[in-house]
Amino acid sequence: MPVLAGWLVPHPPLIFPEVGRGKQNEIAATVAAYRRFGEEIAEAGAETVVIISPHAQMYADYFHVSPGSGAHGDMRRFGARDVDVEAVYDEEFARALEFACESTGFPAGAQGERDKSLDHGTSIPVRFINEANNNIKYVRIGVAGLPLAAHYRLGQLIAEAAEHLGRRAVVVASGDLSHKLDGEGPYGYAPEGPEFDKAIREIAGTADFSRLLSMDGAFCEKAGECGHRPLVVMAGALDRKAVSSELYSYEGPFGVGYGIARFSVAGDDEGRAWLDRYLEKERENAEERNRNESPHVALARQTVESYVKTGRMYKAPEPLAEELAETRAGVFVSIKKQGELRGCIGTISPVTGCVGEEIRANAVSAATRDPRFDAIGEDELPFLQYSVDVLAPAEPVESEDALDPARYGVIVSLGGRRGLLLPDLDGIDDAETQVSIAIRKAGIAEKDRGKVKLERFEVIRHR
Repeated sequence: MPVLAGWLVPHPPLIFPEVGRGKQNEIAATVAAYRRFGEEIAEAGAETVVIISPHAQMYADYFHVSPGSGAHGDMRRFGARDVDVEAVYDEEFARALEFACESTGFPAGAQGERDKSLDHGTSIPVRFINEANNNIKYVRIGVAGLPLAAHYRLGQLIAEAAEHLGRRAVVVASGDLSHKLDGEGPYGYAPEGPEFDKAIREIAGTADFSRLLSMDGAFCEKAGECGHRPLVVMAGALDRKAVSSELYSYEGPFGVGYGIARFSVAGDDEGRAWLDRYLEKERENAEERNRNESPHVALARQTVESYVKTGRMYKAPEPLAEELAETRAGVFVSIKKQGELRGCIGTISPVTGCVGEEIRANAVSAATRDPRFDAIGEDELPFLQYSVDVLAPAEPVESEDALDPARYGVIVSLGGRRGLLLPDLDGIDDAETQVSIAIRKAGIAEKDRGKVKLERFEVIRHR
């Protein structure tokens, strides 16, 4: 049995009267659409609801599937002590999904649970569904720091598990839209906020999931949203299906976008293989980049490709360009995959004989020794994007007032601890944020911020 439908729903705690204490009346359209959501899932005869929540257990490189027979949630952190929501888990479905992931080497499963209780991104849709039919079972899954393509693939595996079990399943993407719609919202205003919500409303009307995969990560971060990745998983569960869609409601009275939309399966449609299209476009983009890359980036890419394929260091052709062979400098090599960081290692000052050697050494380290990530596999090579930063000598500064994160990188040091952050990074728009991140990287306590030594440096960035 294929997945019956997908839904996008928000998760504002104040939608519960016990939390809202009257404020829920200001989102009456959302409340009404949510009730319709619960009723239609019950009317469809759904047996299992798979909920993707951005507030469930989250890891950088792993999708967590909640284990066990079920869990409870409450609203105590939102000031309501008399709310209790219960979700009975579909253990057979969770095991089938876990098996499908293990069989294909996909990074998802039930390991590493830290908090068994339901998060509010799960509790809110569960309560509305249970009010209409309390015999439905659930599978709860968190998002990850992995690329969008991996989120879409997870959706495909969810659909395969439903098909294998013959389950009448529904996939729910729990997520608010932008939290930056206006100055009255919790995080202030950003122009990307209304733009993001407009795009999602359009997708809710057209079911054009290609737009979900092509959304820039920096844009989504600036919009302050939490529904994009759950929605990509839901889209993957409807891969190759004819889909009719309808936006039931959209409101943003508190500076946060709340959208409820239904995506109903209406048969098969091989033309809606969105992931295949996206990956093909990514390959074409990579080939175009390779044709136009700088000598610095070409050397980094060729080094990584050689090392990953053969385990041997790439032997660069002679002679190297003058700027690679005859200068010495610190170098950082950054690798991204489908917009997400995949590895970044560098040297603050030179440790080899020339920039070319610095690039080769740091490219291998970024690909295979960055402790935040697994080593890059050969199947990933066609989708990687490289940048090489050549560092100018650092200079000391007296205060954060002398910093400009768009122009300068920063080095913080205290005792034997040292942390560095490159300039012109997405989402880092002020010196305070830049220094805070560098302090955390160095392992320096925030309370010692006033004691750190500050240095700034410029880079030449090669892409």
